[in-house]
Amino acid sequence: MANVNAPFGLRPIRYVSGAPYNGAVNKYFLPSTYATAVYIGDPVIKTGTANTAATRGYQVGALAEVNKATAGTTNRTTGIIVGFEPIDGREAPVYGAASTARIALVADDPNLLYWIQADSTSTLDATTVGLNAVYTFSTGGSTVTGRSGVQMDGGTTTAPATTVGFQLQIVRLANLPSNEVGANAIWEVRINQHTETNNSTGI
Repeated sequence: MANVNAPFGLRPIRYVSGAPYNGAVNKYFLPSTYATAVYIGDPVIKTGTANTAATRGYQVGALAEVNKATAGTTNRTTGIIVGFEPIDGREAPVYGAASTARIALVADDPNLLYWIQADSTSTLDATTVGLNAVYTFSTGGSTVTGRSGVQMDGGTTTAPATTVGFQLQIVRLANLPSNEVGANAIWEVRINQHTETNNSTGI
């Protein structure tokens, strides 16, 4: 049966050691000057600055600023958004609206492994385990579910290879019911181009 095309970005599942993901996050700032919407499952990268005004109990400089990561060779990632703090103590949209200040909860441990769906024309199979790949942003996120539309490029634009500058390293096919190699398969990956560690050549 064909895999369902239902992207969700990257979802942390466990650590390289085998320990399950424990929900640990760090808080980062999305400023109101950032005119791009972000979603749960989006990869983000530090911009090199921080909050320039006190915000929601955080002093100036206490929250490193992030933007959505960019697909492509050598483009790095700090972590993955797994949620957002409420706005001023009240319920907020399940995603980060464009031009709206938000505090993002980011899974940023470089030893995390994730699930990600390959795109609809993916030709990945068992022989591609160990290769490196890049993101594709061909599908937008959902303002209803808050879920990211980021997928892994399975060869549509950039074919997986041993290229050290590619953003993800493919660990294995996710062992999930009804998940099979081919278009829209879900794969287990680690972030290869991480801002907090060194990258490596694919196998």
